[in-house]
Amino acid sequence: MPSPSIPGFTEHRVPVDDGVALHAAVGGTGAPVVLLHGFPQTHLMWRHVAAGLAADHTVICADLRGYGASDKPAATGPDVYSKRTMGRDVVRLAAALGHDRFTLAGHDRGALVAFRAALDHPEAVARALFLDVLPTLDMWDALRGVDAAVGFHLYLMAQAPGLPEEMIQGAADPFFGHFLDAWTKDPDALPADVRAHYLAASAAAVPSIVADYRASAGVDVDHDTADRESGTRLTMPVTVLQQDWGAALGYHAQALWSAWSDDLRHRTVTCGHFMAEEDPELIASEIRALTDR
Repeated sequence: MPSPSIPGFTEHRVPVDDGVALHAAVGGTGAPVVLLHGFPQTHLMWRHVAAGLAADHTVICADLRGYGASDKPAATGPDVYSKRTMGRDVVRLAAALGHDRFTLAGHDRGALVAFRAALDHPEAVARALFLDVLPTLDMWDALRGVDAAVGFHLYLMAQAPGLPEEMIQGAADPFFGHFLDAWTKDPDALPADVRAHYLAASAAAVPSIVADYRASAGVDVDHDTADRESGTRLTMPVTVLQQDWGAALGYHAQALWSAWSDDLRHRTVTCGHFMAEEDPELIASEIRALTDR
């Protein structure tokens, strides 16, 4: 069965690094918006949002390095899957498609890539939207005690190479399916063909997905710490949409994000984690509002 696609969008394969090309679906005309997916998904998570935005935006939906149909280089060093490297990929992707400055939106893992890209490349990222995530450094600080069990996968994939990959590969569908089920308030938002696509794409990318998460327990923390200590902040308009996990985990999300952003709009939403699929009208409207700032 062929993988689902975004109607009206064309598929591109764009070199962004030595031996690494990203897969992207591109559609529409107008001001450019780049959309980055989360875990355990691909660019297809933006299918509804992208279709709406394409009426007056050029929309680029990319598979991150290591995910979906993008290349999955071996993690020969800590920087191969650092968010700094993955963010640079995205800036190079947009430039190769003719866009040196763009609005960038990311969900989950894609939001962490977008966060790093916005910090490192403010000349390219004009506006940024982050969906249901905390910056890496704040995420680790927020997870403590028994409540941290919700993030068990973060600790599993932070372990040294070998065991995490073997464990996950041995039960890939149950592992990735657990998150698709547990994090969705509206199961109908993930129809059978889309769910099957996510499971197949994730099972085929276990080593690179683990490497992405492992980087977030190492080199990504180093990069965030250096920026916090130097006072580097997001200078472009920023929108953050999140579920209200703060009450359970004991943190104030808006305050954490305010420490990074000079121009922040923070909103708590009621849909599940996969909000671009559960409430695409809301997400599309927030992106449109952001592009007007």
